[in-house]
Formats: sequence, C-alpha cells, structure tokens
Amino acid sequence: MRIKSPMKKKLIRLTFLLAGLLPALSPGLSAQAQTSEALINTLLKKGILSEQEAKEIKAEAEKSAKPLERSPFVLPLGKASKLVLGGFLQANGEMGDVSAFEGRLTEGPNAVNNRFRFRRARLNVSGEFLEHFDFKLEGDFQQGDGLAGSRSAFSATDVFLNWHAFPEANLKFGQYKAPYGLDQITSDTTLFTAERTLVTGALTPERQVGVQIWGKPLSNLWPEKKDLLNYSFGMFNGNGRNVIVNDNNTFLYVGRMELVPYSGKWHGQDTKWKLGLDGYYSRDAKDVNLGISRWQPDGSILPFSTHSPDERIAWGVDQSFTLGPFDLIAEYLEETVRPTTAAPTFAEFVANGYYVQGSYFFCNRKLQLVSKWESFNPGQAAHDDIRSITGGLNYYIKGDSLKLMLNYIHTWSEFRRYNPGLGQDEFDQALVRMQVMF
Repeated sequence: MRIKSPMKKKLIRLTFLLAGLLPALSPGLSAQAQTSEALINTLLKKGILSEQEAKEIKAEAEKSAKPLERSPFVLPLGKASKLVLGGFLQANGEMGDVSAFEGRLTEGPNAVNNRFRFRRARLNVSGEFLEHFDFKLEGDFQQGDGLAGSRSAFSATDVFLNWHAFPEANLKFGQYKAPYGLDQITSDTTLFTAERTLVTGALTPERQVGVQIWGKPLSNLWPEKKDLLNYSFGMFNGNGRNVIVNDNNTFLYVGRMELVPYSGKWHGQDTKWKLGLDGYYSRDAKDVNLGISRWQPDGSILPFSTHSPDERIAWGVDQSFTLGPFDLIAEYLEETVRPTTAAPTFAEFVANGYYVQGSYFFCNRKLQLVSKWESFNPGQAAHDDIRSITGGLNYYIKGDSLKLMLNYIHTWSEFRRYNPGLGQDEFDQALVRMQVMF
C-alpha cells in the first residue's frame, strides 16, 4: 500500500516520534530497530514508502539533526582559532592586626585597619591564532596604578603576545610576571594560602615589560620526558608594570630553570617532585622604586627607593613535592643591593628570607588544611627580621573556580622585641576570602 502525498508530513512526524519513543518504551529492541533510519527502511520494504519519499525523509532527518548555530559572545575579527573571555573575583574580610605579616605593623606609619575589600577583580581575553601565536589581555579593577591614596581603578596586569611554533623555544613579548620566585609566578587563583609571603613581595620583581624566551628543550628529543626540564630567560625594562619608560639604558635580566626528577606513581599515589633555580641582575638609576622593602625605625617595612644609582643581584632556590593529597613547598630568596656612585645615599645590604608550607587534602579534595612558616630579613639593621606562621582551611566548593579560604596569621617583629617601647611585637590577623572564577 502506497501512502498518498497529503499524508506524507504526518508520516514523517510519526517516524521521528517513534524513533524517539521506542528506545524508552521498548528497551528490549535491537539498536538498529531503535533508529529513525531503521524505521524508514522497514516502511520502504513493506511498500509504504517509495524510494524518492524515503530519500526525502532521510534528508529531512539529517537537516533536523544539525545543531543550531549560536553566535558567540566574543567575535574574532582576525584569524583567531580560539577566543576566550574570563576573569575572577577575590573578596577579602580582614580583621585584627591587618597586614602585619607584610611589615605593616600596628602603631606604625603604614598600619591598616579592619576592612572588607576586593583583593582582585580581573577581566581577561585570551586567544590563539593559526600562525602559532597566542595572546592575553588582562586588567584588574583593584590596582589603581598611578593613583594617589587608597583609591583603586582599572589597570593592566598581563598584556602579551607569545609565539609558540616550537615547544623548545617560545618567544613572549609584553607585560607579565618576570620568571623569578616560585611563590610569585604561581597563579593567584591556585595559591594554598590567601596571600603570598613577605619575602616574595619584598624581593621579586613582579610584572615587568620586556621580552622572554622560554620552553621545554626535550619536547622532541625525548617526548615521554618533555616535562623533565624547562627554562625561561627574559630581558625587561625593570621599572614595574604599566610603566612605558626605562630609567636608564640597561635592562633587568631574569632567568629560571626547573627540573622534575620524578613524576609518576609512588605507593599508588600520584607523585611529583620539582626543583627550581632562578636569579636576576639589574643596574638602576636613582629614585627608582625597587619593589624591595626598607626597614623603618619602628620595625615596619616600606617600599624602598635608594635615591642614588644601584646594582642588584638576586638568586633563589625552591622545591615542590606532591604525594597524593599531601604537598610540601619551600623556597629561599636572597638579594644584594650595592651603590654604584662615589657618594651614595645608602650602604650595601643583603636581604633574604624563606618559607616552608605543608598542606593536606581530605574529604575527596573538598577540604584542605594548610600550614606555613615564613621569615624575612631586610638586612638593614640588627634583629630586623619579621616572622609569621599561617594556619588555614580551604573549602573547594567547585575546585579553584569557587572556593572559600580561612587563614589565621601570627607575626613576630624581632626588632620590636629587642627594642622595647616601640609598640607591640606580636600580631594576630584573621583573613577570610571567597574566590569566584568565570
């Protein structure tokens, strides 16, 4: 029996309806009988459909199966093969002796009161081009570079273009973190404590404008061990982020090497051990904010400008060890600052410090306990060390994309302890952070 054309549309609808319902209503049927194509073939064999009608129905089925195309929110205007819009928010509640662990001691010139604030509020666009280029544009609404007082505004963090044709030698140009200090180059969103250590803030060059070559030299020579060794060497202006001038005709030279002696399974647990070695060299003009810290007469720490030309030599070593839910990280940094003029405004000094951090995941990696000991020696007076211990609990609601961090920090000022009358020498702070990534 041949179905007339007026019934054709009804038959098509019925065919697709049966194709959708039969798997649910008759789970015992074979997979072939549970497809629209199988139903059409059955109707064709019984003479209900002609060859032409079967072809039309199949064509209609293929057309209906195509997913609807949606216009992306971000439209690439060039030859970008990938374009991603993202960002993250970090909201802090800070109570007690706020930022004492950073050298902002209570009753000092830069003491901080209890507060709520957005620690970071970043928006970024990243992408890749078919010609082996990738890029990133990121800014932070909480930086306010160049603004006076405690105001914040939007300013750039990472702005770079990277050529990655060869994994052994990427070439990167723009503004980004100079490759010095494990704590510093670790992403803000993956840190196990809410804030970095004082020695990191005091002795690392942070973000700089320049060019860098980096890569994994064993990528093709020894593919199965491509992550065994990687390197980064860069040349930067040395004047910090969002500064378009160089204070003199010399540059900041930075280098880092990483070695992974072991990566695999140990006692049934994912295990990785990584070692790092880095350093930098710079000659600076006078009145340049070096990013390092200067000791104050009351034991507090403030940003340091030498007011005369200087030379800086820094080096550091670090290690990170992971065994299943357990992580152990340690790092040591040291910097020598010496004058390069006949009538300097400061004497040569050596600043150094270290930290050791242990952490443990539990409850299916939803919760994490963290403990960190750190010590920083500004090297500018006797007994001017600042030491802190941090205890923390992290709740990973949805990994790093949505997490809650609680830190308690106890800090000692050695200088105030050895010089009574300058104020309290022990400090306590509670810090709560909520992080959302999008």
